[in-house]
Amino acid sequence: MLGRRRPRMAEQPQHEHDPLAPPQRPTREDLPEAVSDNIDTILDFYKRHEREKPRAQRFVERFSHVVGSPAYVLANLAFVLAWIAYNLLAEEFTWTVFDEPPFFWLQGIIALNAFIISTTVLIRQNHAAKLAEHHAHLDLQVNLLTEKKSSKIICLLEDLRADLPNVRNKPDPEADELAKPADAAAVLNAIENEKP
Repeated sequence: MLGRRRPRMAEQPQHEHDPLAPPQRPTREDLPEAVSDNIDTILDFYKRHEREKPRAQRFVERFSHVVGSPAYVLANLAFVLAWIAYNLLAEEFTWTVFDEPPFFWLQGIIALNAFIISTTVLIRQNHAAKLAEHHAHLDLQVNLLTEKKSSKIICLLEDLRADLPNVRNKPDPEADELAKPADAAAVLNAIENEKP
């Protein structure tokens, strides 16, 4: 029986049987077409938003990425420590002391740095708030449209139920209530009146 070879089994990818392997992420081709279209719409919105962004806003956002990084914090700490060490050791090495303790120039530099960083963060947050406002408005529009469509579907189903001869026509107060489209202004007024 030495001459017989065992039949080869089809090789399976290792990750299918390996419980420790990371799960495969779905690709764009795995998604339904409607979801893929929605992703394209969202990507187009962000690309258009990036194109219309003023040059100053782009600069502020790039700068805020730099000042918000751990490397920037470490660089600032290294600068402060080097400044203090230089000014404390300058007399021993006969160098010029340009900022004696309590380091007024250093305090000014740190205050200016804090002012620039906080202003940059505020500008970026204002821009992000405008974008979030656009998103909230879009969500509201889609929700109102969905609510109207749902009400219309309920109305059509109720009409169909009433028109079918073999379906018993019984009153359904909940369906009647849901068939009425919501008055968005009335709902908004009710919410505002309930706020403390």
